[in-house]
Amino acid sequence: MPRDEQFMQSPMEETDDNGMIRLSGSIEHVIYSNEENGYAICDLGTDRQELVTIVGTLPDVAEGDTVSVVGKWVHNPKYGRQFRVEQCEKQLPADRASILRYLSSGAIKGIGPKTAKRIVDLYGEETFDVMENHPDWLAEIPGITPKRARAIAEDFQKKADIRSAMLFFRDFFGAAATVRIYKRWGSAAIDLAKKNPYRLCEEIEGIGFERADRMARQLGIAADSPERLASGICYLLGENARQNGHVCLPREKAEESAAKLLGVDRDRIHQAVSGLLLEERLHETAFSGVHYLYEKRQYESEKYIAKKLLLLDRVCPAVETANIGAILRREEAESGMEYASLQRQAITGALENGVMLLTGGPGTGKTTVVRALLHIFRSMDERPALTAPTGRAAKRLSEATSCEAKTIHRLLEYGGEEGNDRAKFHRNENNLLEESVIIVDEASMVDNALMCALLKATKPGARLILIGDSDQLPSVGAGNVLHDLIACRRFFTVRLTEIFRQAQKSLIVTNAHAVNRGEMPRLDVKDNDFFFLPRADEATIAETVAQLCAVRLPHTYGQMAIAGTQVIAPSRRGEVGTEHLNRVLQAALNPPSPDKQEHAFRDMVFREGDRVMQIRNNYDMEWERDDGSAGMGVFNGDIGTVMQIRNRNSEMIVRFDDRTVRYEFNMLEELEPAYAVTVHKSQGSEYPIVILPVSERVPPMLLSRNLLYTAVTRAQNIVILVGSEAAIARMVANNRQTMRYTGLVNWLSEDTNL
Repeated sequence: MPRDEQFMQSPMEETDDNGMIRLSGSIEHVIYSNEENGYAICDLGTDRQELVTIVGTLPDVAEGDTVSVVGKWVHNPKYGRQFRVEQCEKQLPADRASILRYLSSGAIKGIGPKTAKRIVDLYGEETFDVMENHPDWLAEIPGITPKRARAIAEDFQKKADIRSAMLFFRDFFGAAATVRIYKRWGSAAIDLAKKNPYRLCEEIEGIGFERADRMARQLGIAADSPERLASGICYLLGENARQNGHVCLPREKAEESAAKLLGVDRDRIHQAVSGLLLEERLHETAFSGVHYLYEKRQYESEKYIAKKLLLLDRVCPAVETANIGAILRREEAESGMEYASLQRQAITGALENGVMLLTGGPGTGKTTVVRALLHIFRSMDERPALTAPTGRAAKRLSEATSCEAKTIHRLLEYGGEEGNDRAKFHRNENNLLEESVIIVDEASMVDNALMCALLKATKPGARLILIGDSDQLPSVGAGNVLHDLIACRRFFTVRLTEIFRQAQKSLIVTNAHAVNRGEMPRLDVKDNDFFFLPRADEATIAETVAQLCAVRLPHTYGQMAIAGTQVIAPSRRGEVGTEHLNRVLQAALNPPSPDKQEHAFRDMVFREGDRVMQIRNNYDMEWERDDGSAGMGVFNGDIGTVMQIRNRNSEMIVRFDDRTVRYEFNMLEELEPAYAVTVHKSQGSEYPIVILPVSERVPPMLLSRNLLYTAVTRAQNIVILVGSEAAIARMVANNRQTMRYTGLVNWLSEDTNL
């Protein structure tokens, strides 16, 4: 009987209060298994004598395992109906035949079919008791040495520990989270979690404070326990860094927020903060009479940034002022260019100072300065390094300068090492970069953590040149580095303001500068590179955006539009937010097809050919290039294309520029569709064509001038605004700046003791 027909004739399954279904039986065949994350595809012979394909996190699953699984039915486009497992309980087989089959499958390392038969023939139904409590008895069997007996017992105990962990954590977390807990803590997982469940949210990826707190309450831990208060306070600071970019928080504000979050008296929070300060898990610093709280890592990185920048600026040898005029004249003669006054200041400042900041809007000649500096430094036998925070920014910098530019992660040789699952920066204070000049483009995107890593690898005496547009949105990660370094007035800074003649012809450039000055952009020009399509309501805006992407732009601009159009929206929510637009654009640009595999994940459907974005930093994700080279790290904002969906192997292959990455299906929470992205996620990238939907129904905090300016400056060739002129006017008028709590300006002040 075909399997789908067999399902249709099955009796009603047992369901729980949440509508989840429970199936029990034995594993007949393991189709696919990943030891790293426990993901597996198996055929389950149920108690009703049915054969069911189950998929999900099934750690150390083996043929012959007796399991009880909880989950739901799903439809795989290629393989039909399957059972997606949310929870799994494993029981050891009890009768001789089942024990023999289990051991013969290779479930326990060191035991094959022949050895399994010898063990079961001798010990029968007591086999597992012997392996657990009397492993030395196994050495009585021919072919098993005492050393091999110990190894068998160790592997058997490991699997017993995993079973125990799955049973203990099943009421609190999913199977995938349990696997991560066990991989981190091993056989001590249950004891550690019972002793202090809040360690879970501090040490295990994907487990937040709320989930750990729910577990703690069920275990009877008091709401005002020291562990809960300490973890909640640290969570509050960490979440504000991740979500809002704050490096620190005023102590008063932090304590007030923590009291609300944890539902306890403010005095208890104050006492808990004092305890954390004594333990040095938190640090407190006063700036201008206000006391700020830092997590230890943020405190140390921000102080290091300030200290190292001051060192670089102090010890870098300056080029003699008398020689700089001659250097500039020679450079102008060889390049055939006459540099503007501010460009000459920037070049001079880079030669005279250890740290130099160069900022300016589009068309003001920042790239011209970079090209000149590269040529000058090479003529002086200096070794310059070009770098940028993202792959797209590095690629654009390479094309603009005809010199290789690397991402900061690649420059610092980020990757794993033998015998260690965690990746790291191999260039650091113990393995400094050889380059004597470090030029960083798109520096507004560099957060505290990345700047700290770069500075640790920069040798004393090297020059650091940071280039960016300080009027753009701040970095996605915690900190506001470029803005703070300009604001502190400790380093030589040049702001380019002159728009050069060629750039003046572009409405993208002139409108961007108009917006930055608080003036309305010109919306009435029909024959340039900046267009406005008025639309009355959000449904019409979304429909127009889809028509532009699918029909009108490809018809007019061909391949440039097909490959290079990016929709950038102010918000995630609403009819002109990225979530809705991605569904509309996927249907228009990449509809379902018998030739394309797809996979449903939560409320999304991933399809071969989809444009997708990585939405969090994953430093341990492995990738491979076409030339066979490999590395680690896929980062927040990286955009790629789904090349293959391998449903049988439960994996998806995504290509990011020149890197190919394999995602297990249970890792797809790290991806989202990227036909439309938020303005924040577009930072550091440029696209041939940018479409920006604008609506008055977008939350007022997102209708800001620097958000509009950032979106417009992402376009290389064409900008199209679709929607409400009134919304554009509100954005131009709203000069509200993103406020972030940071201490970098204060650490760099004259009287601060570092």
